[in-house]
Amino acid sequence: MSGLLIAAPASGSGKTTVTLGLARAFADAGLGLVSGKAGPDYIDPAFHAAASRKACLNYDPWAMRPELIRANAAQQAGAGDFLLVEAMMGLFDAAADGTGAPADLAAMLGLPVVLVVDCSRMSQSVAALVKGYRDHRGDVHVAGVILNKVGSARHEAMLRGALEASGIEIFGVLRSDPLLALPERHLGLVQAGEHGMLETFIAHAAAVVTRCCDLERLVAVAARRGGARVEGAVSYLPPLGQRIAIARDVAFAFTYEHLLMGWRMAGASLSFFSPLADEAPAADADAVYLPGGYPELHGAALANAAAFRLGMQEAARRGARIYGECGGYMTLGEALVAADGSRYGMLGLLPLVTSFAARRRHLGYRRVTPLAGAGFSAPMTAHEFHYSTVASEGAAERLFAVTDAIGEDLGEAGLRRGTVSGSYMHLIDLAPEAA
Repeated sequence: MSGLLIAAPASGSGKTTVTLGLARAFADAGLGLVSGKAGPDYIDPAFHAAASRKACLNYDPWAMRPELIRANAAQQAGAGDFLLVEAMMGLFDAAADGTGAPADLAAMLGLPVVLVVDCSRMSQSVAALVKGYRDHRGDVHVAGVILNKVGSARHEAMLRGALEASGIEIFGVLRSDPLLALPERHLGLVQAGEHGMLETFIAHAAAVVTRCCDLERLVAVAARRGGARVEGAVSYLPPLGQRIAIARDVAFAFTYEHLLMGWRMAGASLSFFSPLADEAPAADADAVYLPGGYPELHGAALANAAAFRLGMQEAARRGARIYGECGGYMTLGEALVAADGSRYGMLGLLPLVTSFAARRRHLGYRRVTPLAGAGFSAPMTAHEFHYSTVASEGAAERLFAVTDAIGEDLGEAGLRRGTVSGSYMHLIDLAPEAA
């Protein structure tokens, strides 16, 4: 396996656009390419999949055991495929406990790092910045840079002069281009499935990257390093059932592909349905999974989805295991209050009302320990990211005991009533002590 980690000094430097352009350019050139996303991001992987035309996996050096990361890399890259991974935040930015930075992933998989630098507000200082990143850790190989948002030929000459004098390789120079901007909303980029001109955007990014970057040199640098050592069998999060119906549309799109891959490897069969299209889960499903997403943007449609509601109620009556995460958890509740105060009836399977009327950000890695009767067998790692708040809760069992990345006790979270349960936590992997 060969590959690269596309990183940056900070968020907003343009690494997603560069990664998408490289993924499409490499794929169009016939390179066997698969892509990955570092960290817990559940939006960017859909963009990667659109660019590479293959499923994208998350590689989270905080929430995933190293053996799972290596196994997933070996499984995804197969026999000789090129693994292109996009970092999150800055190269050395980690969780609150100081671990889980993209640099840790690069060291773990032996991936050379290409640093995407936003040069719009600097010139010769770029050399000091890049040298600092290159020399910061001996186990992380920063192979060179792609200069982004360069203003003019003169600006480029100044940047090149400073970097070349410092012995730093330049793989490409991208000029400022308003057509290379992606729209955003409160949880990150507007979803790939909602981007009406996504293919046009990716094709433009690929054309710019092909014209402005040395693709052959990038492949050559990657081929010299990289690898995923796999020793013995690796355990995955157990499936919710043997026949799992999964909600999938723009309101329920935050699904980790590695989670589904692990369920399939365990022998589970998966089916998909769209609540927004008023579809019910498969009648023979013994488990139903409502992932996160943006139900708050589709409150009226979900409130009026009669077939979806009846199908979910029937699944609960027959004892199917139903689990909802974040947006899915909110949908399992009695009602959802939108930012403008509008109240929409939800499924009513849990005694819960959630609200966007008083937005508050909840963000961070979590360790969750299942409480008695929760239906999960071992402690797990998870990520929490939402702006809704709990307006009211009724009588029900709690689901998890929760701590944050530094071990601080956050109390109990989630609800369970019979075979129906949910929480705001996006489950990622078994905790190391549970594997």
